[in-house]
Amino acid sequence: MIRSASVSRLSSEFDQFLFMPIGEDANGTPLSVLSALARLSLDPWREAAELTRMPKETAVQRLSSLIAALPSGPSSDMDASTTAARLISFLPRGPQSDMQARAIAAATDFRAVWCMTIFMACMLVAGWLVAASQSPAPADTTLAPTSTIDSPKTALLDFSQ
Repeated sequence: MIRSASVSRLSSEFDQFLFMPIGEDANGTPLSVLSALARLSLDPWREAAELTRMPKETAVQRLSSLIAALPSGPSSDMDASTTAARLISFLPRGPQSDMQARAIAAATDFRAVWCMTIFMACMLVAGWLVAASQSPAPADTTLAPTSTIDSPKTALLDFSQ
């Protein structure tokens, strides 16, 4: 499996938490936090970073709901809340984890700006294509009335009479 850049940067900080055993699923297969989050189609390192940013009680509730939502379900004797509280204690706390959380937020912000830039460029190109495909307005082919004055000499009036 190939890890993305964000995964390799965050792996060492969250390894203790992610590799902690949860218990067994309904089929008797051992579950770690990493495998549980992967079964839920979540990025385990990103989820760990988000849990680190949350207050402890909120993080316990979030992880508890994730454990309860596992596709094959946890074994019947597993209390998701108690297990989540135990696992959350293995998350790193302190300035280093805050710095990692800010790095993830900045990367997410960068992606949003990049997507918006691409969207705006596409809209500009689409507008240009629509404008270019429309036929121009017909040209005015009527001629302006011609003057009866042929030359400047004939324009002079004779008032001698």
